[in-house]
Amino acid sequence: MQAHPTVREVIVLAVDGQLAAYLVPAQPDQDQQSLRETLKTELRAHLPDYMVPTHFIVLDKMPLTANGKLDRKALPAPDASRLQAAYIAPQGELEQQLAAIWADVLKVEQVGRSDNFFELGGHSLLAVQMLVRVREQLQREVGLKDLFEQPVLADFCATLHEKNGESDHALDELTKSLEALKRLSAEEIDNLIA
Repeated sequence: MQAHPTVREVIVLAVDGQLAAYLVPAQPDQDQQSLRETLKTELRAHLPDYMVPTHFIVLDKMPLTANGKLDRKALPAPDASRLQAAYIAPQGELEQQLAAIWADVLKVEQVGRSDNFFELGGHSLLAVQMLVRVREQLQREVGLKDLFEQPVLADFCATLHEKNGESDHALDELTKSLEALKRLSAEEIDNLIA
């Protein structure tokens, strides 16, 4: 990102298990939303999703300590509400139930039908947690691959409808993933998502 012509300075940090890019634009009057979308699109073209920052925080300048080093404590906390698309209420009981599960797992206030699981801060570990909750609360089976292919709530719900009643070994996949998660220490989980 540092080499991008629209960026003067940037630092990417892990904040609460998600990547946050703090950046100073090359042009102070540049449209912030446009800058975020441009960077996100270009990074997605070259990096796996888990390496693309969830948050893009535009600053006038980087906060520095008296010694001239980056003052990490002075950086603003990422705002999860900025990640959501224009809110469109979930339609139907299944979408509403899924939206509630996503909101709880992702720790966001609400999830609309056009929201993307990964753009709201989701990653593979949270995806496994969400899929386990779908299985336990909704008695529906769906695989991790389905979420990666259909990360938007409405599309994921449609996939869930299609798979209803089908056995595609999703239960085995979820069980193995959950068992692997249970064996990880907190430090190992932090290292995976950092």
